[in-house]
Amino acid sequence: MKRSTDRILTTHVGSLARPTALLDILKERENGRPYDADELAEQVRLAVIDRVQHQVDCGIDIITDGEMSKTSFIDYVKDRLAGFEIDESPSRSMAPTWQAEVDMFPEYYEIYLNKYKATVAPLRRIKCTGPITYAGQEAINTDIANLKAAVDAVGADRVTEVFMPATTPGSYGTNEHYADRSEYLEAVANAMREEYLAIIDAGFILQIDDPGLIDTLGDPATPLEERHREANEAIDTLNHALRDIPTEKIRHHTCYGLNHGPRLTDIDLKDAIPFMLRINAGAYSFEVANPRHQHEWRIWEDVKLPEGKIIMPGLLGHANNYVEHPQLIAEYIVRYANLVGKENVIAGADCGFSSRASYAPEVHPTVVWPKFQALAEGAALASRALWS
Repeated sequence: MKRSTDRILTTHVGSLARPTALLDILKERENGRPYDADELAEQVRLAVIDRVQHQVDCGIDIITDGEMSKTSFIDYVKDRLAGFEIDESPSRSMAPTWQAEVDMFPEYYEIYLNKYKATVAPLRRIKCTGPITYAGQEAINTDIANLKAAVDAVGADRVTEVFMPATTPGSYGTNEHYADRSEYLEAVANAMREEYLAIIDAGFILQIDDPGLIDTLGDPATPLEERHREANEAIDTLNHALRDIPTEKIRHHTCYGLNHGPRLTDIDLKDAIPFMLRINAGAYSFEVANPRHQHEWRIWEDVKLPEGKIIMPGLLGHANNYVEHPQLIAEYIVRYANLVGKENVIAGADCGFSSRASYAPEVHPTVVWPKFQALAEGAALASRALWS
């Protein structure tokens, strides 16, 4: 994993808006209607080339494919792991942290949740009903080939490094097959490991997207001791899936989720850090631009970053269409650099900019690129100050 040895490097979390032509075909596929598989493959290939070009042109150093082939992580798990099927049972409550917010602000969320009508895939739940094995070999090989081709097209000398996101075991789906949760998690971990290894073998950095950690630690309906036990079990499972992979090949995204609401149920980062740092990764991504977390840079006055580790504070908001000012980004970079060492900081984003394939993504596609440019400009300002 590249470090900020002579300037502050820039990256983001992964997902970007898909082009309309790609969304149109994905919508047909995800709703069980006829579609042209060859045309879908071509639209994904072209979309990856375009998104890689935009990232590089905006000054992003560590790039990815924008998750063009995925509609959401739920559908991605269903498609890549055999043993899951769509859960058609009557709707149950949403994740406890979400439900708590909905109960606090029902009028707001009645309007907010309507945005999901713009997604190309129906909101789904999945359940494990049989033995879990990895079935995504063709899909991951295609993703890798598309990303490599896009990097070649833009010029490998213009790309500092390449990463590819994958989900953590246990963040999605319920178990109706295995004897207990531990056995279930182990099965998912062993299957997902195949994808992790494919990404590493391709020469990319593996990014673990982990919404489950915050969901577990922030569950208001579960006693604190039980939350900690479940979080540690999930971390042990993830570390098992990552075994023997060099930590410098892994970055972990502590995902506070897609919720663009008041976020009064967010747990403090200080309560998540002890668990986050237990994960065998070389770099850690977390929210900062979110106003509920902007003050938390001071945490690193008391928390010592382990030797050889990197932090990737999110300095671009994924929940608003403001373009952050480069000077403010630079100020935050310098704060973090002074606390943990400038070589241990990579400037990032809070979360993905289109976590679900949607005609109305979280941030308008035309706004994402100026955000990326602001990140690059802020990193350049900070670099001049830090390496003066």
